[in-house]
Amino acid sequence: MQLHKKTTVADERTKSGRFSRLTGQLLAGAMALGLALGVSSPVLADNDTVTVVMHSNLRVLDPITNTAHITRDHGYMIYDVLVAQDSNLNPQPEMADWTVSEDGLVYVFTLRDGLLFHDNQPVKAKDAVASLRRWGKRDGGGQLLFDATETLEATDDRTITWKLKKPFPSLLEIVSKQSSVPAFIMPERIADTPADRPITEYVGSGPFKFVASEFQPGVSVTYEKFDGYVPRSEKPDGLAGGKAVHVKRVKWLSMPDAQTAINSLLTGEIDYIETVKADLLPLLESNPDIVLEQRKGLVFQTLGRLNFKYPPFDNIDIRRAALKALNQTDIQVALMGDPKYYTTCGAVLGCGMPLADETGSESLTGKGDIEGAKELLKKAGYDGTPVVLLQPTDNLSAAPQPIVAAQALRNVGFNVDMQSMDWQTLVTRRANMGKPAEGGWNMFITNFILPEVGSPLVSPMLNGRGDKAWFGWPDDPKLEQLRAAFAEAKTAEDRKNIAKQVQIHTLDEVIYIPLGQFSEVQARSSKLIEMNASAVPVFWGIRKTD
Repeated sequence: MQLHKKTTVADERTKSGRFSRLTGQLLAGAMALGLALGVSSPVLADNDTVTVVMHSNLRVLDPITNTAHITRDHGYMIYDVLVAQDSNLNPQPEMADWTVSEDGLVYVFTLRDGLLFHDNQPVKAKDAVASLRRWGKRDGGGQLLFDATETLEATDDRTITWKLKKPFPSLLEIVSKQSSVPAFIMPERIADTPADRPITEYVGSGPFKFVASEFQPGVSVTYEKFDGYVPRSEKPDGLAGGKAVHVKRVKWLSMPDAQTAINSLLTGEIDYIETVKADLLPLLESNPDIVLEQRKGLVFQTLGRLNFKYPPFDNIDIRRAALKALNQTDIQVALMGDPKYYTTCGAVLGCGMPLADETGSESLTGKGDIEGAKELLKKAGYDGTPVVLLQPTDNLSAAPQPIVAAQALRNVGFNVDMQSMDWQTLVTRRANMGKPAEGGWNMFITNFILPEVGSPLVSPMLNGRGDKAWFGWPDDPKLEQLRAAFAEAKTAEDRKNIAKQVQIHTLDEVIYIPLGQFSEVQARSSKLIEMNASAVPVFWGIRKTD
């Protein structure tokens, strides 16, 4: 949806007849960009290269071991998937077509012709099998799927045969999931890396190649068109369909200062900003060369995650106290400001999604329950154990929430130790299972798009497998029972009933704390056309005009 396209900044400057404050800001941005690129003067983006500022810099490169969106976005640049979801979240063939036996116990996937890895080796069924096995050890839905798996084999170079112990109607839904964690296909030699160890070689079969020689962690990452990629013939639809590439290179720049990014877009040195702060949108709204828009389905749930392994949140009453201390409105006002871009929502599976239910969320969507939180802390005998709360400083969509949460927790009696760091450090540290005083943590806040939280099968947080679960590691057999029942449910009504039980159980156990929903606006040069409107930002299909 295109939002705005009005008068130019240059026109306004001419009217004033003076060298405006904004001009100075633009020059400052240009100088900053030159520094980011490692040159002494600003460089205009060329027509063969799309230069963008994403929501975060990139340092973590393994899209299977980490659910950070920037790592997922990197994954979609260089890897491909067997099955992808279209704009209606329906599974479609991508690398492979499939058949299903009448009894629902055997799925056979056949790789399409012409698939090559970036080292020009053909993609074979054994590569897909190794990749799926590694993914299945990390992804919550994948874990359930492999519980129901009898065998997964490469029966020849192009055929993958997946035999089940019992019918598993959700197989295609899980294998095609678009986020957290997509089942990216890698060469067997790389996919054989243990699932608890990050890969060190980045070779995919996707439409772009990772340019390792130009990678500067925290500064820039460059991708080149992979000439050996053969796209499907269908038009792009969501994350499915043809992934034709029309530019030679895509370069992601790290630019944590929002004003600098805005200035660089206005002066034509970059082509795209993934996320624009709501209070800075007026700087772009009047420029006819800039397009502001919201990608289809791009609604985030922001949420708090607690660490179940260590005090104080290994105590259920203290977790419940934390939930009661918080309210969504205070969080969203700090995050987005303008109510046009946010809403309160107590549904762990996301408001607007088919399984939404808000049972048990009254304090969150209301004003909180300060007295109730204090009573629970007293009941639990809270001894002032510090709550190590991680706060990112360079991610516009995740920086404000911890500040509000810290004060709310202090208001009811928690001793909060808020520790600030960049986002990539946070997404690395949250994997640390150590004690909070020894490099671990007690709480962090992050965001997921609604398709990532809309089902107990895909939501990373709804995994109760202890050390094999998502960060925070709840050991919750009842949650696992509910997820298994959901996966095997045969009717939509059965799914709905189980989803309601998941809602009640999640808030009662404080598996995580939903903190409201918000939407974001992206900004692009009008020279960029035919950009895919999917919730995940991708760069196939896009063209850059003169």
